[in-house]
Amino acid sequence: MTASNPTPGTGGEIYLPYSERTGAESTVYFTRDLSAEGLRKIYERVNETVDGKIAVKLHTGEQHGPNIIPRPWVKSLIENDLPNATIVETNTYYEGDRYATEQHRETLKVNGWTFCPVDIMDEEGVTTFPVEGGKWFDEIHVGKTLENYDSLFVLTHFKGHTQGGFGGSAKNIGIGCADGRIGKKEIHTTPGSDDMWDISDEEFMERMMESAKAIADHFGDNITYVNVMRNMSVSCDCEGTAAMPVVTPNVGILASRDILAIDQACVDIVYALNEEDHKDLVERIESRHGLRQLSYMKELGMGNDKYHLIDIDNNDAEITARDAAKDAVPFVEE
Repeated sequence: MTASNPTPGTGGEIYLPYSERTGAESTVYFTRDLSAEGLRKIYERVNETVDGKIAVKLHTGEQHGPNIIPRPWVKSLIENDLPNATIVETNTYYEGDRYATEQHRETLKVNGWTFCPVDIMDEEGVTTFPVEGGKWFDEIHVGKTLENYDSLFVLTHFKGHTQGGFGGSAKNIGIGCADGRIGKKEIHTTPGSDDMWDISDEEFMERMMESAKAIADHFGDNITYVNVMRNMSVSCDCEGTAAMPVVTPNVGILASRDILAIDQACVDIVYALNEEDHKDLVERIESRHGLRQLSYMKELGMGNDKYHLIDIDNNDAEITARDAAKDAVPFVEE
């Protein structure tokens, strides 16, 4: 099922304050501890249903990408808490360092992802997952081996994105699990178009979220999410060394079992930063209608945009996004 006409504007450039949201509240955990220890500590809060054969979906980046989640953090987490887990990725839609499997494997070596197995899920083809309640898709194509895993741990570097406005957990799986030749094309390109990036703004967000929903529905309770708010360029990690300079402060790490709640909380913290600290990232989000990711996830029933933000550094006190934002620290290039 596809549609050829663009979606009319649905507020993807308009931020909805917390006080104007309705519905139930989920739990999102927060720590300021941007370290391997902080990552392990917050993962423990959301890992109760992650078992069996575990896939870890993260963005491993183009060669020498400066902003990806530090490899030592992930290495410590996997070796101590997920000893049998496999990092999973798919090839890219654009031609670059990860376009073909052979190139992709070389890039993994260059970037240091050599401490555990890495499964390029579309190396041997694709499979389909159904999309329930979508208006653009009945099914989405994903890397074939994704169906071999019992649980999915979505470990995301939260940042801006050239087309999506921002990249959170939903973008990580919606684009990152779609295979490089069919699934990503379904999301990015109108059938028959000569412009591979012609789908944008509201429609692109909706297609991406429908793909994310298919992944989340497939794993059901056996999926969990961690977002790292560090080195937040307005550019995605797919831009590698060409990424725009980081001007947004570092904030911390968030975790939840609700995909909408965690991405919404990250966006709320960005908006709660001082104007001079968030203006570039907010402009990127709004100019691409990226907030449609959040409103469409809510329409699809993927989670809640209201949440309890639990500060695990301070005896599990409940805080606001503004409380989290006030402790942000200026980015310092390493």
